Amino acid sequence: MTDQYVAKSTADMPNREDLVSMSGFEQIDAIRKGEMAGAPIAGLMNFHMHSVERGCVSFRGAPRFEHLNPMGGVHGGWYGTILDSALGCAVATIVPKGSVYTTLEYKVNLTRALKPGIEVECTATVQHAGRTTAVAEATLRGIDDGKLYATGSTTCIIMTP
Repeated sequence: MTDQYVAKSTADMPNREDLVSMSGFEQIDAIRKGEMAGAPIAGLMNFHMHSVERGCVSFRGAPRFEHLNPMGGVHGGWYGTILDSALGCAVATIVPKGSVYTTLEYKVNLTRALKPGIEVECTATVQHAGRTTAVAEATLRGIDDGKLYATGSTTCIIMTP
C-alpha cells in the first residue's frame, strides 16, 4: 500500500475550489500518492487505491468480519462500495479541470461469494467519455485465485459548476 490516507474529518477533505482547480486525473493521482485525503469510506471498508491511469483505476482490499450480512456472507454493500469507488474514480480521471462529475446510476452483478480476508482487485475502465456523460465498467477479481467475484457498470454526468 502507498502512503495514502483517508479523511478523518471534514477538515481533511478538499474544498470545492481545490477540486475544480485540478483536473480529475490530478485529484485521483494525488489521492493515490497520499498528497490529498481519500474518501473516509475506503478506511471503513478496508480497501485502497492501487493504480491510476487515464480512464482506468484499480482498488485493492479485503472484506473483514464486520462486513458480513446476517447470513454470514460478505454484504452486497461491500461489493457495491468498492465497485462504485473504482468506477467513479476511473470516470474522474477523464474529467477536465473546472468540471465535476456524479453518478447517475450504477449496477452491480455478484457472481461468487467472497469470504472475509480474501484480497481482491477491482479494476474499472472508462468505455465512453463524452462532453456531459461517461460510462465505465469494472471487474472484481481475487488476487490469489483470479476468480471473478463481481462486475459493475456506471453512467456518470459531467458538469461545470
